[in-house]
Amino acid sequence: MTRLALITAFLVSMAFLSTDSYACGPDTDCVLSNERHYRIRMPEGHDGKTKIGAIVYSHGYRGSAKGMMKNKSMAKLASEMGVALVATKSFSDDWRLPGVPRNTDADGSLEFEYYDEVVNDITTRFPIDRDRLMATGFSAGGMMVWNLICHRSELFAGFAPMSGTFWEPEPTTCDTPPTNVVHIHGDADPVVPLLGRPIADTHQGQVPDVLAMYAKYGEYKANGRETVGKLDCQKSQNANGDVLNFCLFEGGHSFRSEYVRQAWEMFEGAGKL
Repeated sequence: MTRLALITAFLVSMAFLSTDSYACGPDTDCVLSNERHYRIRMPEGHDGKTKIGAIVYSHGYRGSAKGMMKNKSMAKLASEMGVALVATKSFSDDWRLPGVPRNTDADGSLEFEYYDEVVNDITTRFPIDRDRLMATGFSAGGMMVWNLICHRSELFAGFAPMSGTFWEPEPTTCDTPPTNVVHIHGDADPVVPLLGRPIADTHQGQVPDVLAMYAKYGEYKANGRETVGKLDCQKSQNANGDVLNFCLFEGGHSFRSEYVRQAWEMFEGAGKL
């Protein structure tokens, strides 16, 4: 290659890397108009053009997008799956959700508006398929996901809350259409027990009650059990083909990246991703 050709190739590559699509990533914040942010990791070897799906992860109490991006297991998983990994960040130390300790008057609007902007931004700035998004999160992040299920169901194709649910009082209905849900929980979780526990000036919701509410809301009917790896899942489906699966694993308050893949595959198998 001639010197001129080398210089031209270098300038083209620099111009490409300086585009808005590469202004942020796993090591730098993607800043939104409201001054909040998220981080994103594209799968290894992605060509920068082909549209792909994305896992949008909500962290636990006092977590961060930066901290999530240091999770090598999740990075490897998303890359193997050929999807982007998006790490969101709460308004403060915890998600401002209805009933949250020390902010029990919160209505969730700060977080809902934030997720509206995150989804718009990732599907505008990056080659991400708007129809192949899965929201997931652990512990307090699972609580965030349940609130999205009820109030922003059309933002994502599937939702996989893990070890988290609503704070009391639990909602008796939702205000966006029924969607696809895989709830994952440890059967002996002492931090977010299936029946909840009191914390400060509030109380965690009860997972069976929440699932019963949502099954009634979406008119889901039980259609058998399935063992998926370490997960024992009670499966349900409604007339639209939406899935509502309740998956238990033996153990406490723990997160495994393989559960994220298994939830994705459940949605994929149902033709939702």
